[in-house]
Amino acid sequence: MSKVVEGLRYSEDHEWVKVEGNVAVIGISDFAQHELGDITYADLPEVDDEFEAGEEFGALESVKASSELLIPVSGKVVEVNLELEDAPEKINEDAYEAWIIKVEMSDPAEVEALMDAAAYKAFSEK
Repeated sequence: MSKVVEGLRYSEDHEWVKVEGNVAVIGISDFAQHELGDITYADLPEVDDEFEAGEEFGALESVKASSELLIPVSGKVVEVNLELEDAPEKINEDAYEAWIIKVEMSDPAEVEALMDAAAYKAFSEK
């Protein structure tokens, strides 16, 4: 069974969000990294790129498939985890430590529409 971390918010696309003030730290869930298998490449956005909630902000490639990353909240990228360019497998090692981007949210209320840990756990077990 996949690990779900309390205190985070989750999208139906299996991204997680950790809110730090007005910044959303975004990664993919343990469920998502299990589904992908061994991640071999991370296509990441640039700092200052802006996205609306639901837009594609990058992609992860694995031995099994390529998967779009869809941003769960609107905002501007303020930091990118560049470690993932050289070591995308860090996401497989710990999906909740290996964040992908940090976004300054343009509408922090969007976080409320995301699932909490209990709801996401039920969703991902369907």
